[in-house]
Amino acid sequence: MASTNAKYDRISVIGAGAWGTALATVLARNGASVTLWAREPEIAETITRSHENPLFLPGIQLPRTLRAAATFEHIEHAQAILMVAPAQHVRAVLTAMRPHVPHGAPVVLCSKGIEQATGQLMSEVLADVLPQAAPAVLSGPSFAKDVARGLPTAVTLAAPAAIGRDLAAAIGHEAFRVYATDDVIGAEVGGAVKNVLAIACGIVEGRELGDSARAALIARGFAEVQRLAAALGAKPDTLEGLSGLGDLILTCTSRQSRNMSLGIALGQGESLRKIMASRNTVAEGVHTAGAVVARAKKHGVDMPICQAIDAIVAGRWSVAQAIAALLSRPVTDE
Repeated sequence: MASTNAKYDRISVIGAGAWGTALATVLARNGASVTLWAREPEIAETITRSHENPLFLPGIQLPRTLRAAATFEHIEHAQAILMVAPAQHVRAVLTAMRPHVPHGAPVVLCSKGIEQATGQLMSEVLADVLPQAAPAVLSGPSFAKDVARGLPTAVTLAAPAAIGRDLAAAIGHEAFRVYATDDVIGAEVGGAVKNVLAIACGIVEGRELGDSARAALIARGFAEVQRLAAALGAKPDTLEGLSGLGDLILTCTSRQSRNMSLGIALGQGESLRKIMASRNTVAEGVHTAGAVVARAKKHGVDMPICQAIDAIVAGRWSVAQAIAALLSRPVTDE
């Protein structure tokens, strides 16, 4: 049975890609009054008219109560806002919607990435643009199509304790379990870095280097996530949970992952330019790799796998050069 939370029963979802549409679907099925903002007016019109999003979430019938819009006025009546625009566009979208955001309304950041231009986490971007907003982060092992179909999924909601449990109650239901924490930084770091590591795992798959190599890469990659998170003040337990290890395992082992599938294509010899041109979806790891490496360098954190992926996507190394560089690193204690 769907549940509602009176404190947050009017919700705006910003971004009508696959993940934004899936989250709006969950909220509408929960009984909330939901408006989904789409950058493209034609997508908003299609969702409103035919109750589906064939471009980004094909084959899923959307709730008839779900409304879509291509303007921001509806935000003025929202009790909570889910920000699901791609990470590199979050600042611009927040700036455009700023005049309409109610003071103190929770903004739940659902994009997993680090801003290229500044090296900031999404919560830091939010603090820059909307310092009056209450920040929260939704992260964890979840594919949009699984969530929209109502398949069992569990995620982390990181938010101040004063609003976290009410938000979790509003967003979650039986098949979409939401676990609360107050560690916003930990949830963000896990979600951002795993996208970079998923590209690496895809390369392993594309080059047919074997399951053993992929398992080793996941384990060593997780150590990189933990080191950066610790340097930024995250709690270790957060990284061991859904938004850290759970998300890393899913994204690094499934071809449904945009980042892993991109890595597979790279490993099979396709150029990044060709791969990106053939997609209408965003692989956040491509844009986040350089920002992760820069942030790690600033804090004196060693992240060789992320450095290798950054070198590949920036065109400084070939895939073969990156593999050789990682395999030639000195052996150290674990």
